[in-house]
Amino acid sequence: MFRWKNSSQTEQEHNETALREAKMKELKALIGQLSGRNSLYCSDACLKRYLEARNWNVGKAKKMLEETLKWRSTFKPEEIRWNEVSGEGETGKVYKAGFHDRHGRTVLILRPGLQNTKSLENQMKHLVYLIENAILNLPEDQEQMSWLIDFTDWSMSTSVPIKSARETINILQNHYPERLAVAFLYNPPRIFEAFWKIVKYFIDAKTFVKVKFVYPKNLESVELMSTFFDDENLPTEFGGKALLQYNYEEFSKQMNQDDVKTANFWGLGHSNSNQLHVSNGFSGAEIAPEPIQTHP
Repeated sequence: MFRWKNSSQTEQEHNETALREAKMKELKALIGQLSGRNSLYCSDACLKRYLEARNWNVGKAKKMLEETLKWRSTFKPEEIRWNEVSGEGETGKVYKAGFHDRHGRTVLILRPGLQNTKSLENQMKHLVYLIENAILNLPEDQEQMSWLIDFTDWSMSTSVPIKSARETINILQNHYPERLAVAFLYNPPRIFEAFWKIVKYFIDAKTFVKVKFVYPKNLESVELMSTFFDDENLPTEFGGKALLQYNYEEFSKQMNQDDVKTANFWGLGHSNSNQLHVSNGFSGAEIAPEPIQTHP
């Protein structure tokens, strides 16, 4: 009986794999031959993420991908450079952490209480720049990033507008599907509940399950977070032991260095010394910068 079940399970897995491969081929055929940046963007891993985001419905995945390609053609995320968004980064309201989660994923830290600008367009440009940067800094065996959201100094007066929150969610789940592994909202104040009741309706089911609330007095939520992060690396703002501080000057230097690598990745730079290979769901030049070093 055990062997029969085991054989049956193996056959089922084989059939599922074959079905998914067929859907990948179908999606490739539907989108047709691509060129330039679209060709770089639409790697096999990319197509798989869009299919996964739409429960392997080829028609829906095709529509989603086409909408992203249209969005990328106008927003041009691969062309954004740090000097264009550095003003948004002065307070460290969003930045790439100098540590990874337990799976080696890039970590973005968001601190909405440190909002320092009013322009929604510039805020989204800054966020997209950092999402692109986080993806390009992923290890080869990873395609997803983790988010840590710190609510220190957050209040309704410093809260991002609903429109801004909605656009953030739209960009993340519709144009970067399956790029988020988890988002931990750490110790939000009770007044955040009113904001969340509105915002949560903009989040699709696949993204919603990745949003985790963590409260220091709730041991279950703290233990869940510890399965993703090592206390020695985690900043004290998130219940960890590390005394990390955002250093704008050092971060700017790292981003300027990464901008050169980004240009090479997309074939926008003059250097062609990097060999092309498939990495992190993109096809492009290998990018493996050192983690950002932050100091107390």
